[in-house]
Amino acid sequence: MDTPQPLLVLSTFPNPDVARQIGTLLVENQLAACVNIIPTIESIYAWNQAIQSDHETLALIKTTRIAYPQLESFLHSSHPYDTPEIIALEIPHGHENYLDWLHQSIPHPPNPDS
Repeated sequence: MDTPQPLLVLSTFPNPDVARQIGTLLVENQLAACVNIIPTIESIYAWNQAIQSDHETLALIKTTRIAYPQLESFLHSSHPYDTPEIIALEIPHGHENYLDWLHQSIPHPPNPDS
């Protein structure tokens, strides 16, 4: 059986409480298998023609390519930022048992070709 491509999605939030609230909803709605929250990072970026620096919270979201469109839509609609960071990276390799758990944690529609 072919397993869906695992993805790591990065998203920043204004604080740990917001990241925790949205991360919990992603897992409850089975759009993510796991969300790790890194409470404080410093972000330096250009915005509105000025260099900005803010403390933010980083969420590392584990999902699959099949679940990604719904996850992105959910994140975009529930995120407090006008332009949220939503970056998906493929996970080419990982521990087989962990990746099996990730796939089993996110239901996938049947493949119409099978």
